[in-house]
Amino acid sequence: MPSPVDQRSVDLSAFPDLVVIYLGMRVRTLAGVKTLLGLGPQIDKAGAGRPEGLLHFENNIIYRLFPLHLGMRWYWKDFASMERWTRSEPHRMWWQSFLRSSGGTGFWHEVYCMRGGMEGVYVDVNRPPVGFQAFAPGVPGRGPMFSARQRLRLPGEVPAQPAGVTETDLY
Repeated sequence: MPSPVDQRSVDLSAFPDLVVIYLGMRVRTLAGVKTLLGLGPQIDKAGAGRPEGLLHFENNIIYRLFPLHLGMRWYWKDFASMERWTRSEPHRMWWQSFLRSSGGTGFWHEVYCMRGGMEGVYVDVNRPPVGFQAFAPGVPGRGPMFSARQRLRLPGEVPAQPAGVTETDLY
């Protein structure tokens, strides 16, 4: 008897450099609820603006209700497109602001590349562990661990970090 389930898959052969990034923000204090809810509409607007190279985005993924932990998944045509966007507005402004004060939240991202390679960064997200943190040893995000390009061991120079978010600005 044939299965009534419609099993489907996708042909990703047209996307050899696809990069998928999962991001999350976990509330750590009551003020974090305000921070999280304030960023949501801004992030939706940024995705709806379809930055160059963004293929698709999904926001408001609920990882956990308590403590509140929301996230998103963005699909990029390649790493260079994603990297360019992270150094432009509004992302640069969000990251600079977050690194000055996490606003009662913790933030993390994990990147998965079609051509191979994965990396993650976790800022004020330690317990309970998230993603790679659950099984891989944590290391300080300094030196070669400061940049996603370097964590992925991708060729090429790391583009200049925007003012206010360079490693020397922060540490």
